[in-house]
Amino acid sequence: MLAQYTLPEMGKVFSSENRYQLMLDVSVIACEALADIGRIPNDAYHEIKTKVAISPQRIKELEAEGCNKSMAFLSSISEKVGDAARYLQLGICYVDIADTVLALQLRQACELLQSKLNQLRKLLSKKAHEYKYTLMMGRTHGTNAEPITFGLKLAIWVREIDRSLTRLNHARMVATHGKMSGPVGTFSSIDPHVETFVCRRLGLHPVFVANQSIQRDRIAEFMSTLAIIGGSLEKFSMEIRNLQRSDIREVEECQKEGQTGSTSMPHKRRPYESEVICGLARILRGNALTSFENQDMWHEYDSSYAAVERISIPDSCIVLDYMLNSFIKLMESLRVYPDMMRQNIDNSLGLVFSQRVMLALMDKGVMRDQAYELVMRNATTAWEQQSDFQFLLLQDKEIRKHMSSREIMDLFDYDCFRKHVDYIFSRGDI
Repeated sequence: MLAQYTLPEMGKVFSSENRYQLMLDVSVIACEALADIGRIPNDAYHEIKTKVAISPQRIKELEAEGCNKSMAFLSSISEKVGDAARYLQLGICYVDIADTVLALQLRQACELLQSKLNQLRKLLSKKAHEYKYTLMMGRTHGTNAEPITFGLKLAIWVREIDRSLTRLNHARMVATHGKMSGPVGTFSSIDPHVETFVCRRLGLHPVFVANQSIQRDRIAEFMSTLAIIGGSLEKFSMEIRNLQRSDIREVEECQKEGQTGSTSMPHKRRPYESEVICGLARILRGNALTSFENQDMWHEYDSSYAAVERISIPDSCIVLDYMLNSFIKLMESLRVYPDMMRQNIDNSLGLVFSQRVMLALMDKGVMRDQAYELVMRNATTAWEQQSDFQFLLLQDKEIRKHMSSREIMDLFDYDCFRKHVDYIFSRGDI
């Protein structure tokens, strides 16, 4: 992933140094498990634990000499240990180490992502309460519907983040499994105690049943979860982009001092971060697709998935981490314009009350189709002539047969769009 999108903590999780260190830790704990059942001498285990060390430079040299990654790692640490090195990775295969290490990396990544999701949830909840009663135009199909509140819009986002946290927690549980069952997963060359011992020591779940690798439906669930979270951030950002449009202008990304929106048009104020987030979400969906394709393997194992995962898993975790960080900053400094929200409602000429008028006519005994026709006729005139909807209703003799002027005027009360907000907020921990 480009350094531009890699934040330090997540970058460290998927660094070569961290991966090699985790591989070393798993290898040493496996030796401890073997010593625990008397498969290797205790002296050999202690010698390995004392002398073994990582040398990324030496691993690179061995790879350059023709060693594959697994042999380069094993040879480099064996050089440090001496004779006891013959017990390193005894009876297990490289995939045992690699899959267990990946589980540890995914756990580290999830901790960072969950922390940022919780931070975002707290921020959105605070903003939702701040703008709980702030009226704005609700829109369907891109056109005016009825007013909502900006707080309600944000409350919906809060609950979506809650679902993301639930999904990520489950995906973390599914993906953080370790394996120590050797070639093709039969335990033919290693005691099952080793898998249980290693996983318990590392805080992982033993996979229990596997072939040579841990099955990739687990990774597919994890990657699709990241894509769903990214899709939520994209949705939130798209809403901000639309609300920042010049013809709406109800919210706006905070422009940093000196920040420009266009090289040619000095007046431009573009929703830069929102656009970046929307674009990066596509990477997460693309990587999720590759994880579905990685579920298939030839018989008990092939390595077609490995090269893909070396790119897709780190990139998705890094990208989502960046997106969360960017959206948190965006929301912290988001400019909200309640006066513009109210102006956009007022610009609707009172048409937002059309349903209330129709329902009031129905309460007076008018059939629904007739009530709808009466209201729509006046609404169409108001829109086409840009005239006041309430005024037209007051002049309509057919409507006045059923409703008094005071009854019509009483319907045009914006508080009706606020009165159920408390109930909606009370239905969940927002």
